[in-house]
Formats: sequence, C-alpha cells, structure tokens
Amino acid sequence: MASKIVATATVRAVKNRKLLPVRAALSLTPAAVNRIKQLLDGKSEYIGLKVGVRQRGCNGLSYTLDYASVKDKMDEEVVQDGVKVLIDKKAQLSLLGTEMDFVQTDLSAEFVFNNPNIKGTCGCGESFSI
Repeated sequence: MASKIVATATVRAVKNRKLLPVRAALSLTPAAVNRIKQLLDGKSEYIGLKVGVRQRGCNGLSYTLDYASVKDKMDEEVVQDGVKVLIDKKAQLSLLGTEMDFVQTDLSAEFVFNNPNIKGTCGCGESFSI
C-alpha cells in the first residue's frame, strides 16, 4: 500500500536575512548574576535558584525564590554568565520578558523583577496582578 503524500516541502538558502534572536524567558543583570553567585558559593548541593509565583498579597501574586537542587521536568532553565535560574512551570508565562536585577540600598538588599507583563502592583511592591 502506497503512502499518501500530505504536503511537499522546499528548502531555500536565504541570503542577507538576519535571524531574530530568541529571547530568554528571564534575563539577569550583572548585579543579579553576581548576587546569585554569592548565594550559591560553597553550596554544591544546589544547581541554582528557582523562581516561582504564588497567590499572596493584596494584588494576587508574589514571587518566590528558593535554592534548587534538581530541575523538575516542566521547569524552564535560564543559564546566563555561569549562573542557572529555574522557572517553575506556573510562573513561566508571567515571567516572559522579565529582567531580574539585584538592588542594594542603605536600607535594603533585594532582587527586583522588572516585568513588562504586570498590570498592577500593591503599594508595598510585594504583590502584582497580570
């Protein structure tokens, strides 16, 4: 029995066409990379940090940040400048295009997520809505 041809395909060499780079789900600033390296220094049982979201706060969602010892099947992996950050499957869509920074002032030191997908935040900045 002969197989039925569903479609044909043609291959063409394309010249002078720039390919669009694939954007990472999460990009890290140099300050964030350095801080993650400091946090993981001497902790060989961990492969990186894991970012997630959970329902909390007055605006609905907040970020979670934990040490990661294994990569779960559905985790998105971001590797940048020798640092690995895993994104929990529940957080992947809400983090697309986000920049993770580390900001240190006289009163605080914290990771800051510059997220273009956020529609609103609470007054304290800990929770957000999409």
